[in-house]
Order: sequence, then structure tokens, then C-alpha cells
Amino acid sequence: QVQLVESGGGSVQAGGSLRLSCAVSGFTYATYCMAWFRQALGKEREGVAGIDSDGSISYADSAKGRFTISKDNAKNTLYLQINSLKPEDTAMYFCAAREGTWSLSQYLYPYWGQGTQVTVSS
Repeated sequence: QVQLVESGGGSVQAGGSLRLSCAVSGFTYATYCMAWFRQALGKEREGVAGIDSDGSISYADSAKGRFTISKDNAKNTLYLQINSLKPEDTAMYFCAAREGTWSLSQYLYPYWGQGTQVTVSS
């Protein structure tokens, strides 16, 4: 059974940092593309960053500079480091998995976690 479980969200002040984690089980994690998405209240879910099975990393334009995606294959865990948090980063953050390479389209990802909430106050 495929499971993706996010953690690490919380309420922080602008300028702070958070490290989100996504623990993965139930599939050959290392052969999948793993990605982070986020969804703010009332908005579409948007891609943030992805890391392919070969280690290639991609970021959405909005995530370049402050977001860092990484993974630990030995621990089957995906991470997203977010620095210099801004109020506009407030959203539910999801990890997702698919076979193939990173895509910004949420519709191409069959596996999703339940999300972890990030709230940034000014």
C-alpha cells in the first residue's frame, strides 16, 4: 500500500524557516519522481519542486532561491527546506509521486500525501 506522510509544517513569522518531510512507503521510492505541491486557500494546487529518480532537480519559478528539495533514499524520505518565509507562502503543502519525470501538472501524479499546513504571519 502506497503511503506518503508529510510533517514539519507549522506557524512561523515572516523571515523564518521550515523543513518539511515526506515519509514514503509501499513502492520503490528511488525509481519515482517525487514532488512538492502547495495549495493556498481558494487557489489552485501549484507545483513547487521535484526530484527525479536520477537526482535531477527542478523548481517552479516561484520557488527558485528560497526552496530546496532533497531526498534521502536510505530513509525513503523527501524534504523541502523553505527559507525566508513570506506570508504568501501560507498554504497546505503536499508531497506527490509519479513514474517518469517532474511535471508541474498535479493531474499526472497518482500518489499524494494528506498535506502539512504552513502558515506565515507578517
